[in-house]
Amino acid sequence: MIEITDTAQTHFRRLIEREAVPGLGVRLAAVHPGTPRADVQLEFAEPGDLHGDEWAIDCEGFTLWLDADSAPFLDGARIDYETRATGGQLQIRAPRIKGQAPPESASMVEQVRWLIESEINPQLASHRGHVSLQEVTADGVVVLRFGGGCHGCGMVDVTLKNGIERTLMDKVPGITAVRDATDHDTGTAPYMPRGAD
Repeated sequence: MIEITDTAQTHFRRLIEREAVPGLGVRLAAVHPGTPRADVQLEFAEPGDLHGDEWAIDCEGFTLWLDADSAPFLDGARIDYETRATGGQLQIRAPRIKGQAPPESASMVEQVRWLIESEINPQLASHRGHVSLQEVTADGVVVLRFGGGCHGCGMVDVTLKNGIERTLMDKVPGITAVRDATDHDTGTAPYMPRGAD
């Protein structure tokens, strides 16, 4: 359930009344939910702007529309409006928006995916790169594909062995090795070009 404080409802109601658009409400959604880049998107919405699968939350004088796919990530969220001497500030706290680490009982694939999204890709993003999971074999070998600045990068072997493999093997029981299935010769914008063979 989402909590919208009385002060936040009053704030939204004043803004909506100022717009004077029939049926205008507020739409709440999670952007990039379950990842370190997750954020909350809050916008005015007319009935024609809705996708049709939103959840309606009745507020005092307006409706808050919750994006259906975002609901699990925004469960427990709190929207508040705090009045200060310099003006007001809207505060949204959504403790589940970045997702939750899978339990130890989760499959190897779930655990590897979580680590890729929550730890590995945020580090690779500084080099305009990313990695995706192709498969986890029956004998515990993780097969990855590199993209962006990592596709064709001259340092990809170091990144794989000293970074990704170490992280996955330390944190996911049963991982025996990590392999790269990327054809690095086809990389068009490597962060660090490969040397001539």
